[in-house]
Amino acid sequence: QVQLVESGGGLVHAGGSLRLSCAGSGFTVSSSAMSWYRQAPGKEREFVATITNPGGTTDYADSVKGRFAISRDNAKNTVSLQMNSLKPEDAAVYYCRAYTLHYGFSWGQGTQVTVST
Repeated sequence: QVQLVESGGGLVHAGGSLRLSCAGSGFTVSSSAMSWYRQAPGKEREFVATITNPGGTTDYADSVKGRFAISRDNAKNTVSLQMNSLKPEDAAVYYCRAYTLHYGFSWGQGTQVTVST
């Protein structure tokens, strides 16, 4: 059974940085397509970033390109999202998503990111 646990959210001033982590269990992160999504109050969940398997190709939403970076630590079975130059509009609950051939899509419980002005 796939389990995803996000961590690293919190309160940060605009212009600051946060690093989110997503720990996977029940599957291998390196063999899965891993993504980050976010959902702000009153808005739909939206794509933020993805890293493919096995090549590790990355892709980002236009709104975060040049500021966010997704990466994978195969030894720790985690995927991270480094967020720099945070803006108030980046505030949301951030979710980790995994796609595996056996289980399909799986989601974590989310971690809250708050950006103060």
